[in-house]
Amino acid sequence: MGQSENLKIELIEEEGEFEWIVTYADLVTLLLVFFILLFSISTTNMEKFKQAIASIQISFGESEPPIGILDLVKAPSSLEKDIVLEDLSGLRSRSHNLLKDFNTFIKKMALEEHIDVHAFEGKIIIRMKGTVLYKSGFAAITDKGRPVLNELVKIFDEFKEYNINIKGHTDNVPISTRAFPSNWELSAIRATTVLKYLIEGGIEPLRLTATGYGQLLPLVPNNTEENRSKNRRVEFVLEKKTK
Repeated sequence: MGQSENLKIELIEEEGEFEWIVTYADLVTLLLVFFILLFSISTTNMEKFKQAIASIQISFGESEPPIGILDLVKAPSSLEKDIVLEDLSGLRSRSHNLLKDFNTFIKKMALEEHIDVHAFEGKIIIRMKGTVLYKSGFAAITDKGRPVLNELVKIFDEFKEYNINIKGHTDNVPISTRAFPSNWELSAIRATTVLKYLIEGGIEPLRLTATGYGQLLPLVPNNTEENRSKNRRVEFVLEKKTK
């Protein structure tokens, strides 16, 4: 074999070593295009959404041409409100409806000064002053507290995909009775009393847990009577079941 033939073979081998770069570059380009596409469809515009709905009607016999998917992706910045894909797919509607039902219940029972509800890190938290359900130093549900829990049972029963953690809290004023040697026992028995009431109301036991924290997790410093009343509370923490 001559010198020129050896040179040809070496050149071919060297060229073959770098062919993977072309494939790699194609893969990176495709990934880039894929993520750009995902970003472009992550939000869509209200007006375009309405037009898309109209296009469905058009497909059943109207005269105007339907809107394509590419038209939906293009969202003019001049329009005011965007719809997130989660809204379009209905993923957020359940939690929004749940919050709405809680707020309606609070207004219905005129408990705006005693109950608040908010969403935090994927959970929905109902914070209720202890006086709504109990007499001071006791764990039995009062006659005034039962209708409140009955309304909660209705809401909990409608949203069966949520587990419910009941948390009892007290202030830092010591208690020492035969029934409750400390605030720890008082908060725990109050929480389990509510749990038992919900089960009797028809809520599935496996959805429920109860925990007593005593004075360990105050919302505000226990330096005034008003603050101590805020710390004496029951919380319902709702979280979607994991599959």
